[in-house]
Amino acid sequence: MSFLSRLFGTSPDPREQVRLLWHKVVAIARDPAWYAECRVADEVDGRFDMITAVLSAVVIRLEATGKHAESALLCEFFVEDMDGQLREFGINDVVVGKHIGRLMSVLGGRLGAYRSALAGANADKLHPAIERNVSFAKGGSVACVASKLQALHNLLATIEGDVLVAGDIALREATA
Repeated sequence: MSFLSRLFGTSPDPREQVRLLWHKVVAIARDPAWYAECRVADEVDGRFDMITAVLSAVVIRLEATGKHAESALLCEFFVEDMDGQLREFGINDVVVGKHIGRLMSVLGGRLGAYRSALAGANADKLHPAIERNVSFAKGGSVACVASKLQALHNLLATIEGDVLVAGDIALREATA
């Protein structure tokens, strides 16, 4: 990259290659089935929990296909989105960075918990991970979320890395 390209920003943003995938992650996490059928709390905490769960499943698949750079770019969208959400909630510039650091730590912890649980289709690990990391409304079902998250993981396992990076995930199948 030339000096002028760097100075004037004429190079395309490398994150653009995963923008559609980020939008699919958010769409899957916002699927009404999580909230109506599984009774995930349909509020800020529950929606955040589902975004981190779905994002974790996608990141796990990207890493399995060797798409580590794309995985990192996808996480950058998560940070950007959370930054915007915090500012919308009225969090000021002075502490946004601290909150983002905590949210990244939360994502890292959940990614670790879901990685080991989903990899072996191990309900003994997945159920406790969901119990710890998902906010439920009254009557919420850990088993329902586990079933849907495992189904998403299994669907993602059938998608090639480049296809996944392009965001080509059938939404109906993703939350079936």
